[in-house]
Amino acid sequence: MFDFKGKVAVVTGGAHGIGLCICERFKEYGADTVSVDINEPCTFKGDISDKDTLEKIAEFVVEKYGKIDFLINNAPPPSFGIENAGYEDFENAMRIGVTAPFYLSKLFSTYFREGGAIVNISSSRDRMSQPGTESYTAAKGGISALTHALAISFAGRVRVNSVSPGWIDTCNNEFGGADALQQPVGRVGKPLDIANAVLYLCSDMAGFITGENICIDGGMTKQMIYHNDYGWKLEK
Repeated sequence: MFDFKGKVAVVTGGAHGIGLCICERFKEYGADTVSVDINEPCTFKGDISDKDTLEKIAEFVVEKYGKIDFLINNAPPPSFGIENAGYEDFENAMRIGVTAPFYLSKLFSTYFREGGAIVNISSSRDRMSQPGTESYTAAKGGISALTHALAISFAGRVRVNSVSPGWIDTCNNEFGGADALQQPVGRVGKPLDIANAVLYLCSDMAGFITGENICIDGGMTKQMIYHNDYGWKLEK
């Protein structure tokens, strides 16, 4: 389906969950993949909320490969709410969720090769919320907006898109009943659902797509659910 031989992909938050699956798929199709995370296993261990770390990541990639083809900004920001978030908590979420993707895009800007692409991982929370998720939701909304801004600034050089996952099970659980039925496709999502979309957006097949946000949520954000629908009950 894809051929990424000779390509270099950098994936933040690549040690687990969606990021790990993206890395595995890139490797499966021949790409040299640099996984960045604060946890192991990864290619480059570091905290992307730190400016010096971001510069070291770019230096590492450029020294080793001399170029970059795909940048996947996947590392998730922490989630704090209005009741428990201090100033520093909220600021840190912005650094991880918005500032790091911006700065990595800037650091790599002159090293992208022809056909290069950036894919930002947002969330369906960029358009809907639960109580007490302000830092995460704001960061995801920010990266969705950053996507179309970068797409215009990189016009003709690098395509920039974002993916907004819905409910994605990263722990290999089995969900049925109301959990599955609230999604029109009838199941909870899997990391592979997101990874496949990311690889598509990086491929030549998506050569006419830039500045877009694709919500991959099994239709969950399109389905209205009221009390007693699909086994869900409102309890207060």
